[in-house]
Amino acid sequence: MTEQAPSAMAQEIAEVPDCAERLLANSGMIAKFAQRISDHAPRFVVLCGRGSSGHVGVYLRYLFETKLALLTSAAAPSVFTAYDAKPDMRGVLFIVISQSGRSPDLVTATRAAREQGALTLAILNDENSPAAEVSELVLPIYAGRERAVAATKTVVLSMMAGAQLVAALARDDQLSEALQRLPLRCCDARACDWRDWQASLVAAPAAFTAGRGYSFGTAREIALKITETLRIPGLGFSSAELRHGPRAAINPSTPLLIFRQNDETAESSGALTRELTEAQESVFCVGGAGCSLPWIGDDHPVCDPIAMLLPAYRAIETAARARGFDPDNPPHLTKITRTL
Repeated sequence: MTEQAPSAMAQEIAEVPDCAERLLANSGMIAKFAQRISDHAPRFVVLCGRGSSGHVGVYLRYLFETKLALLTSAAAPSVFTAYDAKPDMRGVLFIVISQSGRSPDLVTATRAAREQGALTLAILNDENSPAAEVSELVLPIYAGRERAVAATKTVVLSMMAGAQLVAALARDDQLSEALQRLPLRCCDARACDWRDWQASLVAAPAAFTAGRGYSFGTAREIALKITETLRIPGLGFSSAELRHGPRAAINPSTPLLIFRQNDETAESSGALTRELTEAQESVFCVGGAGCSLPWIGDDHPVCDPIAMLLPAYRAIETAARARGFDPDNPPHLTKITRTL
């Protein structure tokens, strides 16, 4: 039997540690941008992105609010495009996050935010894109070409770039040092075999993920990858929210993956894991004592949810092939979202 060639998605997951090393070498630009943002003295942060990039924004919201005490919100691009509104953006740091930097609505929103007084920063993989042209500051993630349509390495690197910036702004040496450990931890995390969760996805009619705080963006991202790549509903919730109304939809045929980092949210995530395990649901947990999936041990709670993406991506890629799907080319999905 001929061995199946690795998918582009699998290859790109494998490239993350090397790309992360390259990104972390960009400390001079990070320091320069942190100084420019400090000089601007923003009173508010607005994060703009769709899909996976939007989940990077979910992750960064927790960092800006917990590390810098800056109130942060997600942008609604249709405010600028469909409604042609011009909200006051003076004193705002507007961050657009995009793989391609070519989605018309994101470009329009960024241009409008700058015209209305915002300091605009683009976290992009393409430095020569339209979003870069309309942004005052451009922070490249150095991911290289991503051939699989469903994003993986660009998500990891965008989260890392944002965390680098927050660490510099907060002058948080512990976070900066933990980020330097991420390339090796990503390499080790990628080797974690989550075959039990993977096997549960192959026949699942739907799947759930949960996280809280810094891992909520990770949970949302993995739910999206399940939907895009396995073609089943994937729903990502806060660990706190899932214990209420959404709990009614969980049954043994709908696996739940809980992401838990070692911080103030760990107990609530652990309680959810215990509660659903006792109810004999199909529950998997990563992070902390007693987690059911192989893990590399706890490190910094801001960084662990980034590393947790890699084994989850690997399991989804393998489950997609087991279901007979091409993980590189999900239907109805393109690299550039042509929304306006």
